[in-house]
Amino acid sequence: MKSGSNLEKVLTAGHFAFTGELGPPRGAHAEEVRKKAVFLKGRVDSVNITDNQTAMVRMASWAASLILIQEGLEPNYQMVCRDRNRLAMQADILGACALGIRNMLCLSGDHCQFGDHPTAKGVFDIDSMQLISTVKKMRDEGKFLSGADLDGKPQIFIGAASNPFADPFEWRVHRLAKKISAGVDFVQTQCIYNMAKFREFIRQANDMGLTEKAYILAGVTPMKSLGMAKYMKGKVPGMDVPDEIISRLQGVARDKQAEEGIKIALEQIAEFKEMKGVHGVHLMAIEWEHRVPEIAERAGMLPRPKV
Repeated sequence: MKSGSNLEKVLTAGHFAFTGELGPPRGAHAEEVRKKAVFLKGRVDSVNITDNQTAMVRMASWAASLILIQEGLEPNYQMVCRDRNRLAMQADILGACALGIRNMLCLSGDHCQFGDHPTAKGVFDIDSMQLISTVKKMRDEGKFLSGADLDGKPQIFIGAASNPFADPFEWRVHRLAKKISAGVDFVQTQCIYNMAKFREFIRQANDMGLTEKAYILAGVTPMKSLGMAKYMKGKVPGMDVPDEIISRLQGVARDKQAEEGIKIALEQIAEFKEMKGVHGVHLMAIEWEHRVPEIAERAGMLPRPKV
């Protein structure tokens, strides 16, 4: 499949991919997107643009994606099933592709109760698995979900998320297999802290042949502080922060915790580079975009390949 996506070219050429993330602003200022884009340009292969992350209203993902294209970056357009029905989703997919967006991440989305409009009605007309197969049907068969023909297939490199740590753990790899079977080309994981558990997850994925059918990008989020680590351990569903991470951050002065968090992330990236079945890293440094150039440099991820 040739979508014209830079990320697809990097992965198919056998390079270790490096993607970033950008949260759109809670307002209409395009300049906020442009400011963050400066730190990512030339350092990552594509940039995830979140879609009303944590059910908080933000600038539309497709709009921020277009600003990114103007700035010379490749967006990875996220779409959640929470906010639109199948008509709106298919319309947005066609519109995004017509405007030059070539990567898409299909997600279910956080429940409305966690956001700033807790009484909003969640749509969930289809789920992330069905969204994946919808995009594939549109791209490969030139048909809408209804079965009707469409005029002009959307060329999209299809992505999905995977959480190796949610319970029950033994089902995680089978859920990944279902997404790959539905039509996923690449997968970005939840941020990883429990390396032992992830090693077991990727071993299972290798054994099942999944890592030969889709590209797996390991999720990395540097800890900014001990407080952040404790919050993610105790308050964020599906997150697995081992005690050893807490201990490492406790063992340094408060003003050195961010540096320790980056060191942990760099150690992880070094291991992922050598890990069978891992094809790249997805760096989620939300509201910490200004540290991406330093992390990319220290992790040995620069210069990015020209493909």
